[in-house]
Amino acid sequence: MELKKLYVIVAPLAAVLVTGACQSAQRPATLLPGKAGAPTLTAANSGSPASTENQGQAQKPAEPAAKPVPAASADPVADLIAKVEKEYQAGQENYTAGHLEAARQNFDHAFDLLLSSNLEINSDPRLESEFDRILEGINGFEMQALQQGDGFTEQKSEPAPIDEANEAAVPVDANVKAKAEAEIKSTRSDLPLMMTDQVAGYISYFSNHGRGTLENALVRSGRYDAMIRRVLKEEGVPQDLIYLAQAESGFHPLALSRVGARGIWQFMASRARGYGLQRDWWVDDRQDPEKSTRAAARHLKDLYQQFGDWYLAMAAYNSGPGTVQSAVKRTGYADFWELYRRNVLPKETRNYVPIILAVTIMAKNPTQYGLDHLEKVQPVPYDAVKIDYPVDLRLVAECVDASASDLQDLNPSLLRMTTPKDHQFELHLPVGTKEKFQAAIAAVPPDMRVWWRYHKVQAGDTLASIARTYRTTPRAIAEANNLEDGEALTPDAKLTIPIAPGKRAITEETATYSRRAIRYKLHKGDTVQSVADNFGVPPAMVRRWNHLKGDSLKGRTIVYVHLPVSPGAGGVEVASSKPSKSKHAKAVASKNRQTEAIVHHKVKQGETLYSIASTYKITVDALKRDNRNVATLRPGMILVIRP
Repeated sequence: MELKKLYVIVAPLAAVLVTGACQSAQRPATLLPGKAGAPTLTAANSGSPASTENQGQAQKPAEPAAKPVPAASADPVADLIAKVEKEYQAGQENYTAGHLEAARQNFDHAFDLLLSSNLEINSDPRLESEFDRILEGINGFEMQALQQGDGFTEQKSEPAPIDEANEAAVPVDANVKAKAEAEIKSTRSDLPLMMTDQVAGYISYFSNHGRGTLENALVRSGRYDAMIRRVLKEEGVPQDLIYLAQAESGFHPLALSRVGARGIWQFMASRARGYGLQRDWWVDDRQDPEKSTRAAARHLKDLYQQFGDWYLAMAAYNSGPGTVQSAVKRTGYADFWELYRRNVLPKETRNYVPIILAVTIMAKNPTQYGLDHLEKVQPVPYDAVKIDYPVDLRLVAECVDASASDLQDLNPSLLRMTTPKDHQFELHLPVGTKEKFQAAIAAVPPDMRVWWRYHKVQAGDTLASIARTYRTTPRAIAEANNLEDGEALTPDAKLTIPIAPGKRAITEETATYSRRAIRYKLHKGDTVQSVADNFGVPPAMVRRWNHLKGDSLKGRTIVYVHLPVSPGAGGVEVASSKPSKSKHAKAVASKNRQTEAIVHHKVKQGETLYSIASTYKITVDALKRDNRNVATLRPGMILVIRP
């Protein structure tokens, strides 16, 4: 999709997407009559979040007329939006032209204008719409093409399990229902449990097609169970509401629904702001497990106080209190099952409560449903340090001898590889590393902490070779580390590497490219992404080399690719994606090498020593020998492959 088209489309979509705390589409379940009642409900707090319609386009003031006319009243909101739009459009133009640093400055300035004005964002629907539209629009750009040190690369989201469950067909099995009815009589829960055809249908679903989703969620629950139950207890709500989070997200902090709900508790942006969850270019509190749990507990407590019924509270959590309030007023019934029977709730909301009840019943009866063999993961302890400066997580990882992925896992609310530049952030570190981090980071100037790196000296390293890797000079490294002329480097010692802003280290995450391009003959089904994966290059570079705008290669028979080159070795780095295509990419690369060279393989999720050795037709022993007898693989690790 072209950027200009995306710019126009984002806002109208946003108006549809923010109608509740968490919404998604699904098919209706079988209707069932329920008890009826007719309490009187007040209209207070009954509205859904404000619509985020596309009100961001401000009109320019009219030219003065020849005759005097009454002056138009000033509209500071429209004036602010006009300034923001101008900066945002400039960022789009710079991004399209490949001026990434300039684009970042434009986008930063657009957000600064909104956030630093005297106007509260939530004080005017137009400002809310502008903020949401710009944030979602920028996030929708191809940020994966932007590289290290630029603060653009966004975390990858996980699909929300609730979306899949909502689409499932749930026929009722009489035996399953009878068994479940007997079980809930002896099941202790601080939430009401009820067996209906819809609940039984979802028990069948999670026992069969959806079993993997349920089991994975139960395994992950161990990491957050104690924290969530503690917070729910502190907020005075039933602890079994934890199963709402299990059904929604499977305990994925990065879960993202099709309508934009995020985090373990699947908050929509507008609802999240109402409960103190902030989001900006750098951070989204909806992905912070503890902050979002506390916000969800308070929101559910408010809904229960409004409706006096946990089923209605859960329904309102899904579709918004205004939707449920309207259904109650239309029918005179404040009973979820009666509203279900009368078909006055959205389809997704009618499925929502049965899904949660099914998950609750199965999780609380693991033996009966064959779930007692699962081993839950343990909570991950961490150290916390409050910082008020931006720092790249890759530098943090080097400071504490961890991986960047470990740091991302400990800080899921960070949308990018860089901490916020303009406000305080609580950085989570591997347990026991706080002092180590503080000592190491003190040697890096505060304004260089998104650029500089630490390097662990390897056997054979010299100042010259290290300088080439990081695109700096031997003298700069020597001065930063107080090294004397000719002083030998000690293996395993750590060096501070000063990198000029805008430069990029040639590490396992980035590469330089050969001057001469190869001609790659396209195969059926090839896309820009698949070609990029085959050769281990960013999709944006494939587009740039071939003057492409989208992901389609329609009408082309060949594309040009500049292969990544490992510094100092002259070798070609081929990132393995799909074994068959990696072999093809390797073969193409070999035809273009004048001499045989070392290949560097970037480990993908699920790969093993055996699968990698088989891909390159070498032995596991040889692979281990050339990589310091590596035994455990991690995604992102770089392996040396000697043909």
